[in-house]
Amino acid sequence: MVSLCCPFFLLLLAASTAATSPGRLVPYDLLYADGVRAYFARDWGRAAELLQRALHSYAGLREARRACRASCRREAAFLGGPAAAEGPWEAALFGGVLQRADCLQHCLGSRLGAAPSAHRASRAIRRDFEQREPYNYLQVAFFQLKKLDQAVSAAHTFFVANPQHLQMREDIEKYRRMSGVKSDNFRDLEATPHWEAYEAGVQHYDADEYLQAVARLEESLTEALSALEECRALCEGPWEDEDEEQEEDMQPGLYEAIAAHYIQVLKCRQQCVLEIATKPGRISATEDFIPSHLDLLQFAYDQVGNQALAAECAASYLLFYPTDEPMLEKMEQYRTELGEDTAVTARESIQHYVQRSLMEKKLIYYAVEHLGGTFNDPDLWTPDELIPESLKEKHREDQEKQKQETLDVEESEKRGPLPFEGIAVTMDSQQMNGTQRVVFDRVLTESECKDLLRLTKAAGEAGDGYRARRSPHTPHERFEGLTVLKAMQLAQNGDVDWRDAKLLLQASEKSRRIIESYFAPGKKLHFSFTHLVCRTAVDEEQEGRMDLSHPVHADNCLLDPEGQECWREPPAYVYRDYSGILYLNDDFQGGGLFFTEMDTVTVTAEVHPKCGRLVAFSSGKENPHGVWAVSRGRRCAIALWYTHSQEHAEQERVKAEELMEQRAVEQDQPDGEERQADHSGRSSSEFPVSSGGARPTSRRHKPGSDRMQQPKELRARDEF
Repeated sequence: MVSLCCPFFLLLLAASTAATSPGRLVPYDLLYADGVRAYFARDWGRAAELLQRALHSYAGLREARRACRASCRREAAFLGGPAAAEGPWEAALFGGVLQRADCLQHCLGSRLGAAPSAHRASRAIRRDFEQREPYNYLQVAFFQLKKLDQAVSAAHTFFVANPQHLQMREDIEKYRRMSGVKSDNFRDLEATPHWEAYEAGVQHYDADEYLQAVARLEESLTEALSALEECRALCEGPWEDEDEEQEEDMQPGLYEAIAAHYIQVLKCRQQCVLEIATKPGRISATEDFIPSHLDLLQFAYDQVGNQALAAECAASYLLFYPTDEPMLEKMEQYRTELGEDTAVTARESIQHYVQRSLMEKKLIYYAVEHLGGTFNDPDLWTPDELIPESLKEKHREDQEKQKQETLDVEESEKRGPLPFEGIAVTMDSQQMNGTQRVVFDRVLTESECKDLLRLTKAAGEAGDGYRARRSPHTPHERFEGLTVLKAMQLAQNGDVDWRDAKLLLQASEKSRRIIESYFAPGKKLHFSFTHLVCRTAVDEEQEGRMDLSHPVHADNCLLDPEGQECWREPPAYVYRDYSGILYLNDDFQGGGLFFTEMDTVTVTAEVHPKCGRLVAFSSGKENPHGVWAVSRGRRCAIALWYTHSQEHAEQERVKAEELMEQRAVEQDQPDGEERQADHSGRSSSEFPVSSGGARPTSRRHKPGSDRMQQPKELRARDEF
């Protein structure tokens, strides 16, 4: 029923669970490693036990750190207190620091039953727990143990934080159809109280059920402020990443190191509001999360006739936005209704929150202005006068840069002439309701499509790496893929026709020249990756199918539909600039390409495959796209990605072209000599192979830039 992808490093963990003594908290990374080891040994009972213990240990460690850091912060004043102030300034500085460190060491030691350093896990392990990966394993173990209620809860808990996980979505749907599974089994075991209350409160508010809305929103605000304090406490003490991130050639002095640490603590505290305002499974935080509670509450209290609390919420909101005219008008209304002599003050908890946040922002901005560094202020309400003029100037420069980039995009919309005759522009950006999109027809002839389809068949029979594998995107399709280098190697071995392998190179190069001349005339495009891909519907698994052949995504950034943003950062292929799909057939059902808005739901354009049709588009957030399910037959196309960065040029292509040149030499066909047309009527003048994938001048590549070094499973994840 289920399948699971897991980080390979887990197989390499060489840790075993040590004997425990009463009161000792076993390090969660050791329990996790043993649990995963038991999972792959199919020892389901032990896997479930160890993974649950790992989750319990992880939660216990966080609680111990939170409690100890909060307690020691109160016990040891930051500058050592009055006694320390009577001595030298060094004593005033270090007294509190050392006292707090000693307090933390003893507190954590007594709570954990071992040295705190024993509980320092790797960044990869911490990321797994942040993304709830143990529940992914747990749901499989519970299912195998026939504990459906626990399997469903584990699956739902994982899915809440990973809503784009297609396999888990499939499993959730199967669980819903199973007899014996109840709706209340779908519980989020890691649910945060403030988010449950907030969403319920907003639902009541939208339904004009203001009494219920007030109760749930007040609960949410209380829980959110409590979660904020817990997060801020966890910012105290040593950071687990400090040793990993310290560069050998950048050893700061003692005072600089102390200053850098505490500035980092202040920044961490400021970022806590983003943590509590980000719903599990989302990338972006809800803007103005705390102020929005107060805005909703003041209106809800007004609707139920409690003007006193409505005025209190309005006054609290004005601490964030003191010049907000609609709220100032509401305050005047409340004062009139309550009487001018009635004192209206903001909530004490909100006053404390705002005052403390402003003080920390002042310290951070002072440090950034005088010591360097950056600070991404998480709040929209930060007073303008608090921000140093130099940082404002930098912000204006960034805005000008963004404006120029927009103008550059508009300029790039000016199209160049096509380098080949007979090619038709079937749809342009305007017809496709977007930007940087185009569809070309007649890029290949029917005969050339048939030759490339023959290549896929011959390669499959020869045994390429993807033959007969399930698609990485859906269990309802099978996936085959052929790179240009693999095609040339198969031709060299006599498994496929040399002419068909050469045609793959030529057709992709022709597509590159078309896309370069249309979108980026005068600016070199290099191949980033080329893949001949076929998707075949699994006939017996199409009934009731709800998923896509490929979910909606962007090619060079991580799409965040909820936040209406696309994050250009790894693991996205951030260096990609343009993408293309060259279709080879249309004798199948489904499989069309579609573009959407940033919400991934609103479809703006569709492209139906046919032989010789090339769809091309820029790879960024302006072009989210997906592929409809292939419900019958086999869909084949050449997937193409391009980059302006020569450093990220496709190295497999370089080697493939070298093999082709070697073949030409062996046949006494030196470069520059016109070659004979092959059996399909093609010639090298029609399909030139140029330096689109030329070898970079430097052999030093960034990690992951050489696609040959990546596992095929990673390559497959974003095929069209």
